[in-house]
Amino acid sequence: MGKRKLLFRGTGTALVTPFKKDGSVDEVVLRELVERQIKARVEALVPVGSTGEGATLTEAEQSQVIEMVVDQARGRVPVIGGASSNATSRAVALAREVKRCGADAILTVAPFYNKPTQEGLYQHFSSIADAVEMPIVIYNVPGRTASNIEAGTTLRLAAEIPFIAGIKEASGNLSQIMEILHHRPPGFGVWSGDDNMTFPLAALGADGIISVVANEVPAEFSQMVRYALKGNFARAREMHFRLLDLMNANFVESNPIPVKAAMAMMGLMEESYRLPLTPLGEKSRVKLEKALKQLKLVR
Repeated sequence: MGKRKLLFRGTGTALVTPFKKDGSVDEVVLRELVERQIKARVEALVPVGSTGEGATLTEAEQSQVIEMVVDQARGRVPVIGGASSNATSRAVALAREVKRCGADAILTVAPFYNKPTQEGLYQHFSSIADAVEMPIVIYNVPGRTASNIEAGTTLRLAAEIPFIAGIKEASGNLSQIMEILHHRPPGFGVWSGDDNMTFPLAALGADGIISVVANEVPAEFSQMVRYALKGNFARAREMHFRLLDLMNANFVESNPIPVKAAMAMMGLMEESYRLPLTPLGEKSRVKLEKALKQLKLVR
């Protein structure tokens, strides 16, 4: 691999996976959602992540979803397919399958439950990179994994492994993220993993977001991100606060429960989940509906 190139700059949507009432993947709706995203000018699509309920998709379904997104996108935006496991050997196998499906890059989360050391995290991600030899976005989300990829580990991976293309940072630790931004090598992407942190992180030099709220408001949110990345902070700030209640409402219960409920209210898909996720509770539904009505997304 030659000089590292930035994978994308702007908004990558962490796509939901639509299910039919019988629980199967809804191909027709998935393709419609992909088309809606591209027409709204998002810069990347990220299927089969946590928002896409990748943990409860079978391996065959994971491949099916990624292949459909790649096929529908037709090269108009990069597709970054999810491939995560807390067993490195299985993460490697999943990553190889994402490559076979034709994705442009891989998103892989830090191993959950086993709580590896920083050396274990380094070896996990380097093993995936060695196996697939394609761009890899590592995903740091301590709230879900029970371990944190420290800035030193991220920077070591960035310096030593060219196929590590960047990091989706959802630690909420500004000091840690600033350390990465300050010392990262050229072309190494840093994307927010939290919608409500996108604007401040863009001001610090991050490259955008892998987003949940872009499922609901792809055009408006991606425009906010573009304003922020271009340094038009007055416009970006105005749009950030306009969308903030919805960003927060998306997390009144575990993601992707609220965003799928919202998209059902908007008439975009069925409200269907895979256990152990369950439908949105009534109190949370009231809060979510209020945020959607403020933006005139529902009546």
